[in-house]
Amino acid sequence: MSGELFAFLVLALLAILGGILMLNLTKVIHMLLSLVLTFLSIAGLYVMLSAEFVAIVQILIYSGAVTIIMIFGIMLTRHNDEQKSRRSLARNLVVGAGVIIFFMTMYFAINSVSFGDQAEALHVENTKQIGITLYSDYIIPFELVSVLLLVTLVGAVILARRDDKEEAEES
Repeated sequence: MSGELFAFLVLALLAILGGILMLNLTKVIHMLLSLVLTFLSIAGLYVMLSAEFVAIVQILIYSGAVTIIMIFGIMLTRHNDEQKSRRSLARNLVVGAGVIIFFMTMYFAINSVSFGDQAEALHVENTKQIGITLYSDYIIPFELVSVLLLVTLVGAVILARRDDKEEAEES
C-alpha cells in the first residue's frame, strides 16, 4: 500500500466519521466540531488533488468563518434541548437500507466512469490560473455575489433589530 493511498483512506474515513458523528451526536456544539473534522478532512483531500488554493479556502471559509457563524447562531438563538426523539427499529432499518442502496449506486456509477486523458499541466500555478480567470472572465458574477452578501448582511441586521424591538414592546 502506497503512502498516497493510505493518506486518502485516512482522510476519507475521517470525513465519513465526521459526517456520521454529526448526525448521531446530541449536543449542537459537538455536532459542529464533527462538521469541522469533516471540513478539514476534505481540505486534506483537496491537497492530495494538487488543489492547494481550494484547500486553503476550504479551511478559511468553511472550517473558520462558517463554523464561527454557526456558533454565533447557536449562541444567539433560544433553543430547548428537552425534546428527545425515540428511534425505532423500523426507521433504523429503512435508513440502513437507504445507505446501502446509495453506496451501491455510487459504487457502480463511479466504477463505470471513463475519465479520459489525464490533464498534465492543470495543477501548475493553479492559484494564478484561478485569479486570472476570476478577475477576467467572471468579474461581474464575482461582484454580484459580493453585493448579494452585503444585502443579506444588512437584511440580517434589520431583522435582528426588529426582533429586539418586538421583544422590548412585549415586556
